[in-house]
Amino acid sequence: MSFYHANQREALNQSLSELHGQINVSFEFFPPRTSEMETTLWQSIDRLSGLKPKFVSVTYGANSGERDRTHSIIKDIKERTGLEAAPHLTCIDATKDELRTIARDYWENGIRHIVALRGDLPAGSGKPDMYASDLVALLREERDFDISVAAYPEVHPEAKSAQADLINLKRKIDAGASRAITQFFFDVESYLRFRDRCVTAGIEAEIVPGILPVSNFKQLQRFATMTNVRVPSWMSNMFEGLDDDAETRKMVGANIAMDMVKILCREGVKDFHFYTLNRAEMSYAICHTLGVRPAQG
Repeated sequence: MSFYHANQREALNQSLSELHGQINVSFEFFPPRTSEMETTLWQSIDRLSGLKPKFVSVTYGANSGERDRTHSIIKDIKERTGLEAAPHLTCIDATKDELRTIARDYWENGIRHIVALRGDLPAGSGKPDMYASDLVALLREERDFDISVAAYPEVHPEAKSAQADLINLKRKIDAGASRAITQFFFDVESYLRFRDRCVTAGIEAEIVPGILPVSNFKQLQRFATMTNVRVPSWMSNMFEGLDDDAETRKMVGANIAMDMVKILCREGVKDFHFYTLNRAEMSYAICHTLGVRPAQG
């Protein structure tokens, strides 16, 4: 390692140490489909809850069974951990009356934070009746929810242009959203450029970077194709030859994510949202690096 790069790393680590206690983290989980997956989920929630995240979110599918699982897990998280639990809510395949009923039920059960999304369109469907901005407005009409929405540094796959995508984000914020959480990304510059464009567009809400610690590179490539996320060639090189070496893949993936959050911290980012895929180890290690640790008893 050159003297220059050693100094650069020293400066990054020093700036991180100075931020101790100033970093906020949040975690995303998904509803388990088997008893084994449920055990893994709760082990992960129990471990990460010690880091006192700002909130934890649970994803949500369009069918009623998936909705019910999300609803149940959200209530259990709040009851078992006392954390702020934020369910995802989509407006695809649900009427406005159904959405209002769901929102009221969440509020009556002490849920104050919702991640409002349009949701994935069913194959062959036409133009949706509602968009995320409409859902934000509906939730605002019902109760004084804290509302998070999605943002896309590398542009939503269905957007006509980057500018159209930015206008849509501003529409969601103007409708009453409190913050935007980004799709995962690996090109830090793409996030920073996007954040600058948001400021220029008059978007004052925080743009929270979504961090995906990668342990399964082939799975990531599938995710990235679906979501219009660019996977840099250097990542392909780093994971090359590790298909049958899960432990090394975890170490490589954690190292990539740690470097990302260090650079983002230096650029003034104080909040991070981790896509855990219901596994705690990598997110926990990265948070430890950030100085986010359990309180000492």
